[in-house]
Amino acid sequence: MTSIRLPTSKPLRCLLASILSLGIMTACASGPPQDPATTVWTLRNLGKVAGLPTEVIGAPGVTSSGADAGFVFDGRADGVFVPNNPLEGWSAFTIEVRFKPDGTGSEEQRFLHIEDGRKQRVLLETRVTPDKQWALDTFLFQDAGHRLTLLDRKLLHPTDRWYWVALVYDGRRMSHYIDGVLELEGEVAFAPMTAGRTSIGVRQNRVSWFKGTIAESRFTPAALPPSRLRKE
Repeated sequence: MTSIRLPTSKPLRCLLASILSLGIMTACASGPPQDPATTVWTLRNLGKVAGLPTEVIGAPGVTSSGADAGFVFDGRADGVFVPNNPLEGWSAFTIEVRFKPDGTGSEEQRFLHIEDGRKQRVLLETRVTPDKQWALDTFLFQDAGHRLTLLDRKLLHPTDRWYWVALVYDGRRMSHYIDGVLELEGEVAFAPMTAGRTSIGVRQNRVSWFKGTIAESRFTPAALPPSRLRKE
């Protein structure tokens, strides 16, 4: 290790010692980069989500079973609209949703739909089978030439239990995960979105109703690695 000889002059010794001390403190303070801020929507109050007034359609309920509390949708006419696009301006993002799909729901269901003023949209969906299993379907749409669906109907999971699902976009590649495990991925161009709104439990044109419970949604302005994704 290289040693540093301080000057013999007391003022110079003090000045150099202060500079060295400041450098050491700055290096220590810089440390590893901080995680990007995550916006969390905890679904407990039908009248407000993230402090924003909602539009409630149908008669969704709220279950109050501790950590499993959330909005309950009947799969026929229930939905919640939030006047906010949590992805606005982000070139990369991660969406995570904790939910429990009901095995008696219809085949095609949309449980989260984000859309901006240019009709650019993000959808998280399920495909439910007659034997009460489901596959995850995720979709990014910018325009007719820039769109991608990730769906494999052979990748099935039992209904009527809790899962964390995630859609991750790094500015070039879209991926989706269930409980932190990668299922599908592909490349697609998807520009940062403008202001818009979000629907929970239904597609925004009020079709493809979701049946089940949704407890929480999380939005991060970065493509989180699998080790950082939430899981049951």
